[in-house]
Amino acid sequence: MLPLKQFQDFINQHELFARDNKILLAISGGKDSVLMLHLFKAIGVNIGVAHCNFNLRGDEAQRDENFVKMLSASLDVPFYLTHFDTKKYAAENKISTQMAARDLRYQWFEELRIKYGYDLVASAHHQNDTVETMLINLTRGTGISGLHGILPKRQHLIRPLLFLNRNEIDEIIDKSHLDFVEDSSNQSTHYTRNKIRLGVIPKLKEINPDLEKTFTENAVRFAEVEAFLNTEVEKLATKILQKKDDGIYIAMDEIVKLNPQRLLFFELLKPYGFTESVVQEILSHLNSLSGTHFFSSTHQAIINRDYLVIAEKNVDSIFNQFIHPSTQNILFGKDEIALSFSSEIKFEVDHYKAFVNADKLIFPLIVRNWQNGDKFIPLGMRQPKKVSDYFIDEKVPIHLKATTPILINGNGDIVWIVGMRQDNRYKLTAATKKVAIFELKKK
Repeated sequence: MLPLKQFQDFINQHELFARDNKILLAISGGKDSVLMLHLFKAIGVNIGVAHCNFNLRGDEAQRDENFVKMLSASLDVPFYLTHFDTKKYAAENKISTQMAARDLRYQWFEELRIKYGYDLVASAHHQNDTVETMLINLTRGTGISGLHGILPKRQHLIRPLLFLNRNEIDEIIDKSHLDFVEDSSNQSTHYTRNKIRLGVIPKLKEINPDLEKTFTENAVRFAEVEAFLNTEVEKLATKILQKKDDGIYIAMDEIVKLNPQRLLFFELLKPYGFTESVVQEILSHLNSLSGTHFFSSTHQAIINRDYLVIAEKNVDSIFNQFIHPSTQNILFGKDEIALSFSSEIKFEVDHYKAFVNADKLIFPLIVRNWQNGDKFIPLGMRQPKKVSDYFIDEKVPIHLKATTPILINGNGDIVWIVGMRQDNRYKLTAATKKVAIFELKKK
């Protein structure tokens, strides 16, 4: 007999879906997913079946495919099938076969969900999967998010069988006389999860026969701790992260005051891809010289005087882009420089604009990055000044120096440090007849 009341109670308790939702079921053909399919069919929800053939088990994989296809047809449920070259994908991405299979199937499930209008994707994970996942995470090392194991719902993915353990599923399948297929790879100790399942968990169950129930209760506690931590970190981020056009600024004295420092600082930087080891390295070098860099896969953290600045790592460089009299704008990174001309001799105080005596320009002009040795005469001054010294005086953040555009005249003079200050030699005078207006447009 199917545990329909327990199934429905679990769905309601965790608010997994509404009655009018359309659910895509991930069905392998094994006991767990077969039971899930029959439960969904019994409660009358609008469902479809998705099956992946990973081409890893030869005839057995083909058998599974045929079984799920026939089962779906017998239940009058829409059936979706795909084949993957899993080993090729694993080799190309330098990941394990198991990880490759996971990536491929969830990518495909999401594609199906969007294409055919499904609200959610359901997988048949149960309590034993939670135990195995938590043990694997603890063995490899994990943060708080790894301690709660498998959650009943995350974004568009639901796990409605987490109220059952493996023995209970076996008993239901047997008593309900449900057909299924057995995956022989489940008995292979080649995979980490199977080593935990076959070798570790039986020993732990000798100590605690209700291991699955205990771990499920622990998972709920850890999920609550994570939710509380996330709330506190959001409050903290609002308080100490200063969002500016060029990055996220965190005052050094705010970092020093964090308690517990390592935990909270890691959670603050986690959205930017920084690992725990890099976070620890940053904390160990808070007193380092300005310009010290630390990197994640997507961002850089730079010590800049009294601040740590988080900025995107892959900022586009500007390589000798030319401006001709007919040029209306040039793009660099996310921004652009626009050029227009006017016979009206006027000037605005605006760092994002440069009003230049057009008669002194020698085209083509060049926009490039700052280089060591660059000098210019700041507007209103008479003596040359190194651009590097100007940056220091203006407290330009270190990570912006290398990417600040410099507008160069055809004779090699600096016309404008874009967005900051133009050169005094190209200012408007009473003799100016035509004005070239350069404008920095930030995206």
